[in-house]
Amino acid sequence: MKVVLAYSGGLDTSTILVLLKKKYNADVITVTVDVGQEDDMKGVEERAYELGASKHYTIDAKKEFAEEYVFKAIKANALYEGKYPLGTALARPLIAKKVAEIAMEENADAVAHGCTGKGNDQVRFDLTLKAYLKPGIKILAPVRELKLTRSVNIKILSEYGYKVPETHKKYSIDENLWSRSIEGGELDDPLKEPGEDAFAWTMPPEKAPDKPAYISIEFDEGIPVKVNDEKMDSVQMIKYLNMFLGSHGFGRIDLIESRVVGLKSREVYEAPAALALIEAHQDLERMVLTPKELRFKRLIDEMWTDLVYQGLWIDPLRTHLESSINSMNKYICGVVKLKVFKGSLSVVGRNSPYSLYSREVIDYNTGWYPSDEEARGFIMIHGMYALTSLKVRNSK
Repeated sequence: MKVVLAYSGGLDTSTILVLLKKKYNADVITVTVDVGQEDDMKGVEERAYELGASKHYTIDAKKEFAEEYVFKAIKANALYEGKYPLGTALARPLIAKKVAEIAMEENADAVAHGCTGKGNDQVRFDLTLKAYLKPGIKILAPVRELKLTRSVNIKILSEYGYKVPETHKKYSIDENLWSRSIEGGELDDPLKEPGEDAFAWTMPPEKAPDKPAYISIEFDEGIPVKVNDEKMDSVQMIKYLNMFLGSHGFGRIDLIESRVVGLKSREVYEAPAALALIEAHQDLERMVLTPKELRFKRLIDEMWTDLVYQGLWIDPLRTHLESSINSMNKYICGVVKLKVFKGSLSVVGRNSPYSLYSREVIDYNTGWYPSDEEARGFIMIHGMYALTSLKVRNSK
């Protein structure tokens, strides 16, 4: 049996690789998709061969991830349950697609992944793989099928004489350009504050610089194109913002999250660039869009975000929603100025050629002013339904 394994080099997929080789005598081809994780890709490849892979692919998908997935999330202000910027959820369909392409190129009998039966990723991987794989290629989920736990995985690797990956001894870590997620271990106690050893991208806010820093972000049709007037490549920009904002203690998220599989989980994330770019994008939208456009867009943004989180990237509704999202983002052009200080971030200025804000109109001392008659008429019409309902219903 020839199996293509979505391989991260971590504890779960390392164990799967060993089991497929030692227990099932499978020919295993490993695929690692680089979406910006801070792994030593050469080291991941060497470990795959050490554990028995017959061939290994490393696919650099950082730019595709940034421009075909992350930028769509910015346009949709994608924050699941108001907080999580979908880092892992966005990357999974891209990784699954790349793995499926290799599986068909290699004429594989099966594709394997390391998702658990309690997590969201099993949904994201399985559905995307089903969409891209030709009929007859099986989808294997050994962690789910064999009920593998972290302690069992450590035991299996040790029994076969392999070293346990150091990075996964305390927490389960997943990272890419858009976010770094930390879960498991002591974080399973929702009352316990995360220790500093959980974080890698962000400075403790109390140790951040004592002076605030300012940064400006320019958008063109909803897409960030410049930082501090400097045009940046998509990947370079996200990495820079993660580094700069993280050094000021900004970008930590701690929430109880509603998983697709019906469980509440405690999730800790670092996402400085994601949180800042979405905050800036939303602020520019408020300046440019009409009130009714804003209200409608909040609805479709939430629907888009839920689809992605729930593993339904392949759902045709996503593309329909994106048509409206892209249409409104056509006018989201301009600059937003941000201030970051000891873990906090705020918008302190903005400008757009499509701004609906008029200083001349809003100024109380100059410019246009409604007459008393116009104001009274508007107020009466605006409140007619409410006033009429009070009269009618109070009589009962």
